[in-house]
Amino acid sequence: MSDEEHQFESKADAGASKTYPQQAGTIRKNGHIVIKGRPCKVVEVSTSKTGKHGHAKCHFVAIDIFTGKKLEDIVPSSHNCDVPHVNRTDYQLIDISEDGFVSLLTENGNTKDDLRLPTDDNLLTQIKDGFAEGKDLVVSVMSAMGEEQICALKDIGPK
Repeated sequence: MSDEEHQFESKADAGASKTYPQQAGTIRKNGHIVIKGRPCKVVEVSTSKTGKHGHAKCHFVAIDIFTGKKLEDIVPSSHNCDVPHVNRTDYQLIDISEDGFVSLLTENGNTKDDLRLPTDDNLLTQIKDGFAEGKDLVVSVMSAMGEEQICALKDIGPK
């Protein structure tokens, strides 16, 4: 036995998995699913009846939550699908740099400078115009499977 103190590097996610398994038959519309390695929001689910030799199948139509691409997958309803852990966090916008990155204020008063402006043109112009007018803006950041992207904007009044 040693009397030394052990130092551990603290990781933010504590080694948690990026996804969790869920039976395909229990995934509903507006839920989330991983298709072809991408986190997606389910827009349509249809279930076929069991055939002569087997399983009922679920046909998922989903949209990638970061790129907006439509993806489809067919999975036996008794099998497990990966479901991404999706988090939304609100941050106050502090600054927009010339190279397309934003500076955000976190809950504990630190800054977060590793996020790019969104690719959605409508949201992009809303953020740039609101920031140029000097409004206090709060952006919602969606994170899943190690990716983060600004997905919404709230105006909390003038500075």
